[in-house]
Amino acid sequence: MTSHQWIRITDAANIPARQGRAVTVSGRELAIFNLGDRFVAIENSCPHRGGPLCDGIVTGTSVVCPLHGWKVDLDSGAVERPTLADCVATVPARVEDGIILLDVSALAAQQRVTAA
Repeated sequence: MTSHQWIRITDAANIPARQGRAVTVSGRELAIFNLGDRFVAIENSCPHRGGPLCDGIVTGTSVVCPLHGWKVDLDSGAVERPTLADCVATVPARVEDGIILLDVSALAAQQRVTAA
């Protein structure tokens, strides 16, 4: 049985639709995105050159890194453009009583995967 450790992050109203915000949780910088109908969270560092994904442009369920245009899927963390095996960690998110919560137990289980 998987144990979840949900922590309160911020009021959902603090992240406008189609935008992201950076937060530091358990020593890791994450980006939380408001997709309009739900919130998602990923590692905030693009695997290419460490660009801040929270500042990228949200397109559908992806974000485009503001530095060099790499496109990252917000659900899986996979790099969509260019087509590579690189990805960023994802963290389960939910909203409860208007507050965004993240499952920090997922942080310990996930590590960044990069192509050789």
